[in-house]
Amino acid sequence: MPDYNQVLTPGDIEDGKLNAVIEIPEGSHLKIEYDRKRACFMVDRVEPSIYAKPVNYGFIPATKDDDGDELDVLVVTSEPIPTGVWLECRYIGVLKFEDDGEGDHKIVAVPSDDRDGGDAISSLKDLGERWQQKLVEHFTHYKDLKKPGSTKVLGWGDVAEAKQVIEESILRYKT
Repeated sequence: MPDYNQVLTPGDIEDGKLNAVIEIPEGSHLKIEYDRKRACFMVDRVEPSIYAKPVNYGFIPATKDDDGDELDVLVVTSEPIPTGVWLECRYIGVLKFEDDGEGDHKIVAVPSDDRDGGDAISSLKDLGERWQQKLVEHFTHYKDLKKPGSTKVLGWGDVAEAKQVIEESILRYKT
């Protein structure tokens, strides 16, 4: 099993790359989370199928976001990535997001070596406005049946903003 607690420094992301671990494959409506105590992935709950993840969803090891969890990552690929896969990515932006009033950013990334078209993606603009609208819709409403209004999309940030969020999360993890 990979060491999901590797130690990072802000300098580790200078080249625009980061490591990501996938928890939920694109298209799944299972809320899968890595359980550190058991050292395995577990199904936390089953979401309504209308809220299936529109993109691969996971975390960046050795980070901590404002909500106390690892920093979330959305990995864009042409097909779903299975749960538990560790991959190197290039970050291209950030979805600024709040869940129950706490910062819960989503770093947007693509695999570092994606010869099926991902290598041509270098910014959020390359994904298109419709893709961004779909993600805003999902993250605005995916908890509506359980707790309406508990999530809020605050907008998008570019590569520089993503880097800043990642660096802050690395430092927060170390303290």
